[in-house]
Amino acid sequence: MPVAQRLSEKTPFYYGWIVLFSAGSSQFVRNAAASLTLAVFIYPISEELGWSRTLIAGAASVGGLAASGASPVVGWMVDKYGTRIVLTISILVLGLSTMSLAWATAPIAFYLAYGIGRVIFNSSIQIASSVVVSRWFIRKRGRASGLLSMTHAIGMTLFPLIASLVILYRDYQTAWIVLGLTAWIIALLPVSLLIAETPESVGLRPDGDPDHDESESGESTAPEEPAWSVRQAVRTPALWLIAGSVGMLFIIHSGVNIHLVAYLRDQGLSEAIAASAISVTAILMAVGSVAWGWVVERMPARFALAGVALIMAVASPAFITADTVAEAYIYAGLFGFALSGLLVVPPVAYADYYGRRSLGTIRGITEPFMSLGQAVGAVTSGLIYDVTDSYTIAFWTFSAIGIVTAIAVILARQPTQTATTVAVTRTQTK
Repeated sequence: MPVAQRLSEKTPFYYGWIVLFSAGSSQFVRNAAASLTLAVFIYPISEELGWSRTLIAGAASVGGLAASGASPVVGWMVDKYGTRIVLTISILVLGLSTMSLAWATAPIAFYLAYGIGRVIFNSSIQIASSVVVSRWFIRKRGRASGLLSMTHAIGMTLFPLIASLVILYRDYQTAWIVLGLTAWIIALLPVSLLIAETPESVGLRPDGDPDHDESESGESTAPEEPAWSVRQAVRTPALWLIAGSVGMLFIIHSGVNIHLVAYLRDQGLSEAIAASAISVTAILMAVGSVAWGWVVERMPARFALAGVALIMAVASPAFITADTVAEAYIYAGLFGFALSGLLVVPPVAYADYYGRRSLGTIRGITEPFMSLGQAVGAVTSGLIYDVTDSYTIAFWTFSAIGIVTAIAVILARQPTQTATTVAVTRTQTK
């Protein structure tokens, strides 16, 4: 990576922030395939093509299932070939699949194109961008992960808004093309030219700390981190408790998000108000990302994630009463604040618990829980609506899931490595 190497030597500040910006560009544009973006398209597609909401939302579910199968491979590729290659290919494919949705007038074509985008959204960009940031930061990992999530939240604000405006003044087909081109324009160059895999690869240390022989002045440096192998990590209960809890919370995430615009329209609110409520969700996600980054640096990640679950448990049924503009904005903002924690806390937990050594593969193993949760949530809300003509049962179910998850994740204590485990790990790395 000659460009990154040269820039790291000339940049007057820590090059990890450049890496964060580059990874953030991919997080920003992955919203072309976000459930909130699809939510803007559900109404016009169902009106023009005569498809049910369950059919349209099912594309997200199929994409989530595909991402579940792809994630272990993507995680392995991140450790094997590096995040730069994975992200570059991902952005190319994302732009192409998004634009192709403009011509998807048959369900199978729609499912194929959107499903590919969801694999990129759920798997490759999510894993690769968060892994590379976790590798560049240890002591400042919470705030760095918060800033990374904030770029996603900003994209979540703008992409549905852009799509809504293009649909309003042109049509939904043009909107898909605009979103695909935007992904290429914003992210392709940063991810392909500016990313370096680790600080050590360009002669730096995590967090921009000085070398050990230069840090005798008492300046704070990154703590010694664990170095778990994949084989060791999968034997710890904490890994599966966190992964399972994240999966359950993503049931709530997609179950509410992907149907929110259509639900608010059913409540009598205008298309503009419903779309702007999505923007409120994303704005609070951006603000919340920084807040949760601060929180997770100051308390155990399991407690922070339990807090996320409880807020989601409160916010989900609150939408049942949202039939005014103020209520729609307040509940959307509360839900967005919780979602920011769902994006910030788990990547920090995995890196803090298991270290940087095999983080890509470990994330690849756990990410299917998230993808499965998104798949289940999206189709569950649609089915309940089609059967009952209401989202009430769905939202109360999501509240119960949030409460149970909050209790479960508290049990995910950080595992400790014994002397024997550490010795085996060091032997395996030689």
